[in-house]
Amino acid sequence: MPDSMAEQLRQEMVCEGLLECFHGLKQLDKECFQVLVESDEPLTIDDVAEAVDRERSTTYRSIQRLLGAGFIQKEQVNYDQGGYYHVYSPTDPSKIADDMQRLLNDWYAKMGQLIQEFEDKYEQADERPVAVDG
Repeated sequence: MPDSMAEQLRQEMVCEGLLECFHGLKQLDKECFQVLVESDEPLTIDDVAEAVDRERSTTYRSIQRLLGAGFIQKEQVNYDQGGYYHVYSPTDPSKIADDMQRLLNDWYAKMGQLIQEFEDKYEQADERPVAVDG
């Protein structure tokens, strides 16, 4: 079960925690993302797998989660003789930040709506007539 909002606010948080908080990404996902950020050039799955010391298939699943969350981009590189392979690089941090801000705004609006529903529901309960013996 996730920590309550009050518990989360009491914890010391770091910016990398946003990867988990916003998108449910795992520790390996954060490690793969860090490898891509620190690289001067786009990397293959094999490059990332070697850097994080994991199997290719495990790294592939992590890369797919990062792609789905919009944190990295995939580019196809073609061989001269035919065929191709993919390389991965981080998405521009300002785009990631904009996407997270949009997600946070949507979450905030949804929470506001739920709080209003709570107030409406229990305010109605307060307005019911109280039976008086007489």
